[in-house]
Formats: sequence, structure tokens, C-alpha cells
Amino acid sequence: MKFAATSPPRFVTLVLLSGLSVLSLNMFLPSLSNIASEYQADYTIVSLSVAGYLGITALLQLIIGPLSDRYGRRPVVLSGVIIFILASLGCWLAADIWTFLFFRVFQGSIISGAVLSIAIIRDSAPEQEAASQMGYVSMAMAVAPMLGPMVGGILDELFGWRSNFLFFTLLGLATLVLCWIDLGESHDNPSETFVKQFQAYPELLQSRRFWGYTLCITFSVGAFYIFISGVPLIAATFLALSPAALGFYIGTITAGFALGSFLSGRYSRRYPLTTMMIAGRTIACIGLLVGLSLFLAGYINVFSLFGATMLVGLGNGLTMPSANAGALSVRPRLAGSASGLKGALTVGGGAVLTSISGAILTEGGGPYQLLGMMLFCSAVALVAALDVLRIDRRRARMFPHASAN
Repeated sequence: MKFAATSPPRFVTLVLLSGLSVLSLNMFLPSLSNIASEYQADYTIVSLSVAGYLGITALLQLIIGPLSDRYGRRPVVLSGVIIFILASLGCWLAADIWTFLFFRVFQGSIISGAVLSIAIIRDSAPEQEAASQMGYVSMAMAVAPMLGPMVGGILDELFGWRSNFLFFTLLGLATLVLCWIDLGESHDNPSETFVKQFQAYPELLQSRRFWGYTLCITFSVGAFYIFISGVPLIAATFLALSPAALGFYIGTITAGFALGSFLSGRYSRRYPLTTMMIAGRTIACIGLLVGLSLFLAGYINVFSLFGATMLVGLGNGLTMPSANAGALSVRPRLAGSASGLKGALTVGGGAVLTSISGAILTEGGGPYQLLGMMLFCSAVALVAALDVLRIDRRRARMFPHASAN
């Protein structure tokens, strides 16, 4: 059809696709209380707009990946963006809370952009080059969670909370046009049938290397989830921070992630994936050990807490692009399925770890428990990265002329 893309997309298209999935999660968060007030609904019900969104994205990632391996990346991304546009329009016009929540859940279809952006990168580049490109995408994406709530709050103050969803509708339309003219198909070896696609799926599930990469990602991100769920308690109990100051300091872990992602983009071409992963995990563990040591020595302040967690962000930025590239390289023809399964496990693992941290954290032991749980997750991720390195070295000894995949 006219103006339809026939070549892989530009970098800006992949950034926009990935960033939109983050914006749709957090940009409207400052409006939750106003939404509850207008619909005269309990805040607990309104908060389902976040929990339900996360739940549906976890499920969709299990479906989106195999669909894209069977039918191609382009049609799945375009379908996800179209559903997102219609759902955003529904949220904008919703007359009651249940209608709003119904359409809000379907906004989760935009996760196809985040899942398949990294699959498209892996389709188009060898694994170390793919890790470099993913690093730059991650760096650009890090801006979205920092700016999203601020933009959403301004829109709410000027035009009301519904303006957030009008903004999503317009941004979705712009994304659809951009994808139509720029996002060509990158997957040139689809399976013959959907049944054959799922028959090949166990190859991925039985790969120890895939699980090593995925566990490294899951526990790296899990440390971040534990941080954002637990740090408000520490800030209020031990540091007496105002909400504005807390918001600033929370942003430091994202700033660390952006720096780490930039370094990944620059150096992933030069070093093996496992080197970047282990470097990132080591930095995170050292930062948390230093923070815990300072706490035990009686230095409980913003520098000992947020200095340590900023290093976690830096470590995650170094780790994630290479771990993502590795997970998608285990079975390149199943890159979409790998991206979806990895994403679902990351979201599900984050939900479990967040629940555990909420149950364990207490006012008395808050700082030690928070950094201790983050250190546990970072250490598990380090062990997973080291296991991948061990497998790669063993394979290299057994098959010196074979590829890493």
C-alpha cells in the first residue's frame, strides 16, 4: 500500500515505540486522585488502572512474541498501536469507572512496541552490535519515567485528567503514521504455521543460557522494583524528606541507569555480552555493600542511601542491553518469543519481589532490609551472569569453531 515501509525502522521509531509503553504506565499517575473524585470511586479501585495494566502486559508479552515470530514484527506492532489508540480514546470518553478500567487494560497492547523493538534490533544486527543499539534505546527510554508524570501533572492542572488520554490518543496516531511509513518487516524467516511455532518453543525453554540471561534481567530489575516500593518508607521514617525531595532523589537511580545505558551503547561492541553483564552486576553489588557498611557505621543519610542505589541504576544500565541481546540470541529465529517470555517473567518477578519487600520492610529495620533485599537480588543476577559465562566457556572448549548461539 502507499507509503508502506519496506526496510527496517530508524532508531527514533524504536525509541518512540519503547517510550510510549513507559509513558502509558506512569504519565497519568498524578491524576489518580482526581479520577477517583470524578467517578466517586474508591482509590483502591482506581489503582487497578495500574495493577490491571501491568497484569495484562505480562500476559500479552507471552502472546505477542510468538505471534511476531509467526506473522512478522510489522503487523503485530501496527495492531498493538491501533488497539492502543482506540483504548486511549475510550479512556478519554469513559462515563464511569468500570468503562474507564476496561479501556485502560486494553491500553496495555502498546507493550508490543517495547517487546518487539528489541526483537527488531536483534533481527537486524549481530548480538554485540544489538547490545550497543539496545543500550542507546534504553538511555533514551530512561527519560520517559522521569518526564512522564511531570507532563501528566501539568496537563491535568491545565485541562483536567482526561487530557492525558487525549494526549495518548494523538501520540498513538502519530506513532501509527510513523510506523506505517518507517517500520518495515525485519523478520524474514517466519514459521510455516502457528502450531510449528509453538513446537519450536520448547527449544527456548530448555536452554540454560536463555534462563541465565532471563534470571539476570529479572533480578536486576527486581532490585529496582524493591527500591521504588520501599524507599518512601525509609524517606519518611529515617530521612524526613518532603515528597518533592523524595521525587528528586528517586530520579537518581534512573539517572544512573541512563549513564549505564550510554556506556553500554559505547562499549558493548568491544566487549563480550557476559563481560558487560558481570561488570554491571559487580558495580551494583559493590554500591549496595558500601551503602550497608555506611548504615552499620551509623551514617544513615541521603548520600549513603541514594549513592548506593544510583550505582544499582548504573549497573542495571550496563547489564540490561547485553542480557537482552543475549536472551534474544539463544535462538535467533525465536527472538520475538524470547522477548515476550523474558518480559513476562520480568514483570511477574518484579510483582512478586515487590510484594515480598512490602511484607518484610518495617520502620525499625527499613534501611538495612531495603538495601539487603536489593543486594540479594543483585547477587542472584551476578550468579546468573557468571553461569552464562561458564556455559559459554565450556561450549567454546567443546566446539572451538562454533558460534555462541
